[in-house]
Amino acid sequence: PEVVTKVENGQVMEPLEELTIEVAEDYVGEVTSQLGKRRAELISMEQKGPDAHQIIYQLPTRAMLGLRSQLLMSTKGTAVMNSLFAGYTRRGAELEKTRNGVLIAHETGEATAYSLQSLEERGTAFVGHGSRVYQGMIVGLNRRGDDVAINVCKGKKLTNVRAAGSDTAIKLAPFTQLSLEESLNFIEDDELVEVTPENIRLRKIHLSETDRKKQANSPAAVR
Repeated sequence: PEVVTKVENGQVMEPLEELTIEVAEDYVGEVTSQLGKRRAELISMEQKGPDAHQIIYQLPTRAMLGLRSQLLMSTKGTAVMNSLFAGYTRRGAELEKTRNGVLIAHETGEATAYSLQSLEERGTAFVGHGSRVYQGMIVGLNRRGDDVAINVCKGKKLTNVRAAGSDTAIKLAPFTQLSLEESLNFIEDDELVEVTPENIRLRKIHLSETDRKKQANSPAAVR
């Protein structure tokens, strides 16, 4: 998605939004951190009930791109957002990268609870136990800024016949399912959204890790 700007008196002007967020107290710090990275201006913050806060910001529309999906993931789906057009303002400096890196399937197969348990230590899962995945598919959001290829198809080594059901007994947090709108806002320039009648998947343009490294080191990417 791209934001439409206009020129007034030789100055590039961009649209401005007033954003209202209602969130539980436990996630206020996460919200303020995310909005701070996007250079949002805090207008007001007040308590709404015993465990809820209403926070109002002003920020450029371009800073809103991808924000909804990020906040829903970081607040476990509890944040409520509404925004209104607030006019135009002089376009500011370019924003820094705000999204973390992604976790990418290293091979094709079926995701296992054993491997997803390790994924949860790194970030937020986009697939569950038994999900079909393929090499280059995005299977989670990393807690850090870099992309990491991981094996989500590895099963626990069995020591005896009675241990055969141990993989399915592992307790996993509910995985995050992005809508089509959230997926389109989430992806970056080297990623795609794949839509089928049954699924919405995210993937890298270059599916193999070798090809992704070649692309990252190409002259066009370095410039």
